[in-house]
Amino acid sequence: MATFTHDTAPTQYVQVDGIRFAYRRFGNPERTPLVLFQHFMGNLDDHDPVLSDGFASDREVILFNNAGVASSTGSAPDTIEATARDAESFLDTVGLARVDILGHSMGGLVAQQVVLDRPDLVRRLVLVGTGPRGGDRVGQLPPETAALFSRTYQRQEDMWLPILFSPTDTSQKAGQAYVERIVARADRDTPVSEQAASAQREAIGAYGAAKDPAYTILDGITIPVLVVNGTNDIIIPTINSYILQQFLPDAQLILYPDAGHGAHFQYPETFVRHTRMFLDEQ
Repeated sequence: MATFTHDTAPTQYVQVDGIRFAYRRFGNPERTPLVLFQHFMGNLDDHDPVLSDGFASDREVILFNNAGVASSTGSAPDTIEATARDAESFLDTVGLARVDILGHSMGGLVAQQVVLDRPDLVRRLVLVGTGPRGGDRVGQLPPETAALFSRTYQRQEDMWLPILFSPTDTSQKAGQAYVERIVARADRDTPVSEQAASAQREAIGAYGAAKDPAYTILDGITIPVLVVNGTNDIIIPTINSYILQQFLPDAQLILYPDAGHGAHFQYPETFVRHTRMFLDEQ
């Protein structure tokens, strides 16, 4: 596995409870593996090779499509809780007894639930561009922002430019570089279906609607957490990153300038350095 890279690691499949999960696994298997939980409407190819290969230089990296997403079979659930249970089934089936998790956007919501469900499974948690259950405007996109996900582009991956990056020239230039990286792989993953997108949208909306001003659920996440975002996240507003840092028992926060929902894609080398420092702490 150590000889593979983000662009060459073969897509593998594992069957559990009638669902065939698609995943890619590469890097150094001698350390705690890092599992990446994907964002809304994302598939295996939407992960950034700079991040995957950067982390894989000294630890194993695992990318996967959850149930019903892209090349995984089954139907995508319409709750974060059920989505987390599917992720837990995948991790158990591929034999992962102890992991670090990096969750982006919806993936961060699911990752939090996995930690709550299975506290002994997760060692450290990285949350990027995400928020708590019942967070500020989580799942409540204004119409003009929601419409960004349904537009058609000549190269559909360009949809991520207005969603993940700020409208400034510098951020958009970084976004274009990100898109070039994610389209480089020759054997492409299956697009996310409308069923999966609709279910994910409903799951995020329900999660955001479960209000608790004291965010007591976060008391249950006692492991170390690194929270990362850009200064102007239009998808899950940046204030939610502050909320996570304030209410999680053991959390630190990094905000990258001139950046939005995909801040880690805009500053990939810096993000890898920061995250590796966090993961390597004893």
